[in-house]
Amino acid sequence: MVNTEAPDDASIAAAARLKPIAEIAAEAGVPDDALEPHGRHQAKIDVNRLGAGGPAGAVVLVSGMSPTPAGEGKSTVTVGLGDALAAAGHRTMIALREPSLGPVFGMKGGATGGGFAQVVPMGSINLHFTADFHAITSANNLLAAMVDNHIHHGNGLGIDPASITFKRVLDVNDRALRRIRLDSGARRETGFDITAASEVMAVLCLARDMPDLKARLGRITVGFTRTGLPVTAGDLEAGGAMAMLLRDAFKPNLVQTIAGTPALVHGGPFANIAHGCNSAIATNTARRLADVVVTEAGFGADLGAEKYLDIKARAADCPPTAVVLVATVRALKMHGGRAKDELAAEDPAAVAAGLPNLARHVDNVRRYGYQPVVAVNRFGADTREELAVVERFCAENGVRCAVTEVHERGADGGAELARHVAALLEETPSFRPLYPRDADVEEQLGAIVRTVYGGDGVEFAPEAREQLDRIRAHGWERLPVCIAKTQYSFSDDPARLGAPTGFTVRVRELVPKTGAGFIVALTGTVMTMPGLPAVPAAERMDVHDDGTVTGLF
Repeated sequence: MVNTEAPDDASIAAAARLKPIAEIAAEAGVPDDALEPHGRHQAKIDVNRLGAGGPAGAVVLVSGMSPTPAGEGKSTVTVGLGDALAAAGHRTMIALREPSLGPVFGMKGGATGGGFAQVVPMGSINLHFTADFHAITSANNLLAAMVDNHIHHGNGLGIDPASITFKRVLDVNDRALRRIRLDSGARRETGFDITAASEVMAVLCLARDMPDLKARLGRITVGFTRTGLPVTAGDLEAGGAMAMLLRDAFKPNLVQTIAGTPALVHGGPFANIAHGCNSAIATNTARRLADVVVTEAGFGADLGAEKYLDIKARAADCPPTAVVLVATVRALKMHGGRAKDELAAEDPAAVAAGLPNLARHVDNVRRYGYQPVVAVNRFGADTREELAVVERFCAENGVRCAVTEVHERGADGGAELARHVAALLEETPSFRPLYPRDADVEEQLGAIVRTVYGGDGVEFAPEAREQLDRIRAHGWERLPVCIAKTQYSFSDDPARLGAPTGFTVRVRELVPKTGAGFIVALTGTVMTMPGLPAVPAAERMDVHDDGTVTGLF
């Protein structure tokens, strides 16, 4: 039985006995000259000083069903699974994204797992960490400043100010910055994005090495000339300075779990408005050091997993060997028609009514060539009858299933899940991307909406149709598409829960991210600069006189 009186996450993290980071690095096979400590318990790794290593480790991708506003504990399951695999004797590393200060102070609070399945030091990782987000913000805003400065000093490239698409960024949720008016010699309307949604973040997370990083930065399109030609960061001679600002941020960050499993926490794009995966360099560094790498893709499998499989896996050559889908009884109830304030009440019928959502995610993972494991992340209010509904569904559909209790029991609570994953690692999946590399943007959108989302097709707003014509004119139509969509529904309407059908997805804007190497399709009302909720998580946070932080969970 789950212990509902267990210590809170912050207390567990504070009581953890952390190993010195040099000890974690040595156990992971990181040589001394490749380790750059940032205090006693975190460090950066200079990947250029690592040895060649043996065969690349297998990747376990953790995704999930469509989440609820309360969150389903996908990061917690990722950490707990990594600990359980390590406890079973597998040489394991965990690869996660860095938390953004926007969600930390907004709706979610900290994002380092929970209970006895956390990466630590929790307070540092959630707050500034090794300053990677600050470097990304600075590099982004340097380019934005150089664009406006170029126009101010004569505009030798002939940039049309109205065509500038590159925005400034800040790592906060601040809806007041969504639209601003600049007056720097050429008046124009623009706005801020959150750092996690920036192209510079995507570039850092998809670049394989420093030469690739510099090349991608130089290819960033900032706008167009008055004659319709694209203008890039390279045209402005900004790429070198941007790369210099990102020199240290590009190095993966090494920390540990409460159980002592090494973890690389690096990069932090959102999955609903960006590609939602940790950095390629961190994932592939982990593969050089470990036999098994457990990584996470944000939100449901229709977002993070789709983008991992169709964008990251192909760009960084890191397809997974196994896929885990996290489900919760409370999410199933919500997709089955229960309101958020009713989820604590026992209701096996509502659990059953929500199963079509999970079933669609299972089918989608199978379309990519994988047989997923369903990890039911158990919460204290879940009853045996409710859990049995999910277990029966999985048994009847030939899906591996494990109820996990890693929050309360750490590695022991993920032992069954680890056994299922270990069995899958002995098999050889047939990875099948959803669409071929030469598919047109419109073909890709149609394939994702019809196959993954279960919709009827795509509708383009007039502005998006014009942007599609421009994308084709410049030869960018074969770039993969990255759909910005609500995380709560397969559709672009967050209120349509479960497994809706009979809908179209409306694309209101298409933004070429030529440095990242994909096209962002903005749908519905999703915003690239989120706002704070009515009661921000920041209101419960504080720091004591001794420096201890409270309220991050």
